[in-house]
This record gives sequence, C-alpha cells and structure tokens, in this order.
Amino acid sequence: MTLRPDAGPSTRAVHAGEPPARVGEPVVNPIVLSSTFFSEPDGTGEVRYARYGNAPNQIAVETRVAALEGAEDAVALGSGMGAMVCALLANLQAGDHVVATDAIYGGTRTLLSRELSRLGIETTYVDYFSADWQSAVRPETRVLLGETPSNPLLRVADPRPIADAAHAAGAVLIVDATFASPINLRPLEHGADLVMHSATKYLGGHSDVTGGIIAGSRERTEGVRARARVWGPMLDGHAAWLLERGMKTLAVRMERHNRNGGEVAAWAEAHPGIARVHYPGLASHPDHETARRLLDGFGGMLGIELRGGGPAAAHFVAALRLASLAPSLGGVETLVSEPRYTSHAAMTPEQRAANGLPDGFIRLSLGIEDAADIIADLDQALAAAG
Repeated sequence: MTLRPDAGPSTRAVHAGEPPARVGEPVVNPIVLSSTFFSEPDGTGEVRYARYGNAPNQIAVETRVAALEGAEDAVALGSGMGAMVCALLANLQAGDHVVATDAIYGGTRTLLSRELSRLGIETTYVDYFSADWQSAVRPETRVLLGETPSNPLLRVADPRPIADAAHAAGAVLIVDATFASPINLRPLEHGADLVMHSATKYLGGHSDVTGGIIAGSRERTEGVRARARVWGPMLDGHAAWLLERGMKTLAVRMERHNRNGGEVAAWAEAHPGIARVHYPGLASHPDHETARRLLDGFGGMLGIELRGGGPAAAHFVAALRLASLAPSLGGVETLVSEPRYTSHAAMTPEQRAANGLPDGFIRLSLGIEDAADIIADLDQALAAAG
C-alpha cells in the first residue's frame, strides 16, 4: 500500500508496509511460522531465514516502526534488552567508553556495568537532565546513551544538545524512548542516531508479547542487524504478528493514555494524601516547558509520593481493586509498581531517597479504562492507606 508522504501517525500505524490489496488475499497479514524459506538454485537473491530477521512478519513490524519513527529502517528483536545489547555492540569494542544517563533503566545499567565492563568497555554516568555532557566525553567515547521520559521520575530532556556533544566527539546518541512511544516523541527528529523501544510496552500495548525495536538510518541499523544475526535475539513470527496487531491501535491508545494521564495527575496533585506528583504535563514538573516543546502528548505514566511513606504504600497497593500490582507498563490495563521492590531494589532506602525515590513512591502505568474509574480506585486505596 502506498501512503501519502505526510500521512498521519494513526494511518501509518495501521497501514505502513502493507502489500497492495489483491482480491482473495487476506486483509490481515497471516502468521508465518516457518523458520526457513526456499532459496534460488543459483545462489542469487537474499537468503531468507528467521534468525536473520527477514521473515515476513518481522519485516512487517520493522517497516511499520520505521514509518512511525521517520527512520530509514528498523530492527525487531526478542526483547528491549536484546535491542539495547545489539545497538551497543554495533557501536562499541574493547577500550571504548560510554556516557550514560544515571537515570537509565536498571537492566541497561546492569548490562553496562556488569557485562560490557567484562568486555573492556567503560561507562560514566551523568545527570542526563542538567550535566555538561561534553565534560564527560573522552577521546575513546563512542556512545552517549539517554532515556526520555525517564523511569520513574518522568524527567524529559531535549536530545539535541546531547546529540551535538556526541557528534562533535565522533560518537552516536542512542535514546530509549519507551515511555513516550513514537506517537509522543521521535528522538531521530531531534538529532538522535538510534532510538530504542521495549516493544513489550506501548508498541504491543496488551501485555501479551515481548519484543524490542531499534530504529535509525539504514547504515546504523545494518550494524545492529549484523550483531543480532550473530547473537541471535531475533523476534519470532508469532510475537511479530502480535506486535504488528498491537501497533495498529497505537495512536488511539496513546490518545487515551495521554488523556488519562492528564486527568489522574491533576486529581492526584490536589489529593491531601499525596505529597508530590511526577508528571511532565503538570506545571509543577521541573521539565514541563521542555516537555511542552518536545512531546506530542504527556503520556500515561506518572509517579506519586504518598505522605505516609512505605507503610502507606503497602496498604495502598493491597487495597487496589481495578488497578493491578505488576512490574511492567504500557498496556491497556492500569498497572502499579513500587520502585523500592522492582527497578531500584538494589539501592538502600537512603540511596533511593537521594535519587528522588523515597519509600512511599508509587509508579502508575495508566491504562485505557475510564479515568473516573481509575481515580475512584486510587481514591479508595488511598483512604485504606490512611
């Protein structure tokens, strides 16, 4: 199917990469579970093999994400961590240096500090939102790594000056934009070289598939694809089909996530049991002006700090009826988690507090339920928490 160059995001999410309509052919791409495909007898043509990432369902997902990101190409992988591993390995070798945000996802921090360090790759962590990135860059720096909005404080940074610092040093900027989705933020438009998504979250949107995406120029993604073919974390056909199906409703889901985020954040900021609300759509958020300039929506993620601290949080999560206690995010259902037990469990209470995460901090991933019902559930849980 040929789309207009200026086709909107919902149109691209539904149709990008679809073959021309043919009478008798299915409207929905079929699931192709074959791992291997017949080759040309003379050795010409592309070798098609699922581990190479060029099976039909994999290609469909990659084409759609590339269209949403405004990228030349994308690589679909088996998880967000698989995507991050391959993106980093495509740009690093022994002796190289990474400058990363200290607000990076915990799994990525483990990858950098425990695994890549064993390969002779060193990482320096900086404050992504206020640091002088240039001062942290060394002659051997090859990657600057950011995440925006951040987990779980929802900090928002402009990638452009960080990209400028990277490019001046001959390095690349990789941005994890999972919390935004391509509907709310497209980092490539702001200077990033590669954008990463845990497709398990908003892209899939239904808490039923695990996947990861890297998008960027064809030159950059080919390097990622080459590493993925060696390390093997490709997305299987059925997971790719689920992801493609989920992306068809991405724009309309994000519209509801954005709306619910704004309504719940405004309610929470006025609640006497909540000491602070972290949501970039609120004027009280430290990055509100940056978020207004960069984002096309403020998202469905927010953090709240309960006045009663850890004991109140324990009572709060136990009293939830509509929302569920679970560690993931970005699905159609509202999920709640406590960073002290999940993403920041390795820190002491003092370390978490110093990083803006006191006991009593709750992360909310708002689903697409009616906002009034979400608020009613949170309200009764707060009452139970005292």
